[in-house]
Amino acid sequence: MTDDEERHQSEREVEEVRNRAGEDEQKHGDPSAQLGDLDEALETHDYPTTTDELVEAYGGYEIETQGGTESLEEVLASTDNQTYDSANDVRSRILGLIHR
Repeated sequence: MTDDEERHQSEREVEEVRNRAGEDEQKHGDPSAQLGDLDEALETHDYPTTTDELVEAYGGYEIETQGGTESLEEVLASTDNQTYDSANDVRSRILGLIHR
């Protein structure tokens, strides 16, 4: 391999590592990636709403957690019935529960 070829190979490897890091960041840093279809459903839901209403409406939606996937019902099972004023309130609660 020439010096030029080695440099290009090294640049490609660095780029590949950057891309993989970006994908991981998207999965863990972007709520819509973790919440999937639920994220859009939360946006169109009427607020204020309660934990019980959310579980009734969206309990079967799957959420990406650190240990795999869980339904919204499973994620919220450990919480009391609370009132949420917006989709952001719900997202914050869900993300707080799956990242502990």
